[in-house]
Amino acid sequence: MARLPRLSIPGLPHHVLLRGNNGQAVFVDDDDRRLLLDILLAYAAECTVSLHAWVLLPDGLQLLLTPQTADGLSRFMQSVGRKYTRQFNLRHGRSGTLWEGRYRSTVLQPERYLIPCMVSMDTLPVRSGLVSEPLAHVWSSHAHHVGRVSDRRLVAHPVYWQLGNTPFAREAAYAARVAEGVSAADAQALGQASQHGWVLGDAAFVEALQGQADRRLTRAAAGRPAGSRKGRDLPLD
Repeated sequence: MARLPRLSIPGLPHHVLLRGNNGQAVFVDDDDRRLLLDILLAYAAECTVSLHAWVLLPDGLQLLLTPQTADGLSRFMQSVGRKYTRQFNLRHGRSGTLWEGRYRSTVLQPERYLIPCMVSMDTLPVRSGLVSEPLAHVWSSHAHHVGRVSDRRLVAHPVYWQLGNTPFAREAAYAARVAEGVSAADAQALGQASQHGWVLGDAAFVEALQGQADRRLTRAAAGRPAGSRKGRDLPLD
């Protein structure tokens, strides 16, 4: 089955996955990780992308961001991937590709899925067996959102601001959400939508976005396409 064109909707949050080629490690040491974060900061400004959350894993990274232009996300990811690959290869005396190819992403309905996405990202190192609790994984934005550090790369999304009227209240409320963890249903929905490029939101949200896209936004319904007749080999559309 052909891959759907990647979807980018200005002004809405996108959950983005980028992985190493064939599952290979994309970081050798902490200098590599700091380099990648510096590149994220530089190109976020250049490509007018607001970065809300991030997590680095041995074989890749996940980002939560909002592009401000239709091509902002693609320009940002291409620039980050190419710049980091060049610097990584130079540092470690290697050549060739580093990433698996296409980044994967989904557009999120912010009121429903922004906080669950952040929680999923912050708890992923725990669920992956890398650490015992989120704060132990220093290579994520979790410490920023619970008030332990200040990360100048990040722009708070309005939905995060709605967690409380003061910084302390927001940080405490978010820490409580992380302690609860992400539900199995939300984790599955986030993973599948990001892998396949589907929009993640309720029916009204998806319907409102359909007019801005020239491709389907959710998984196609199983079974015979609507309007097809018995004995036809091809769908009518």
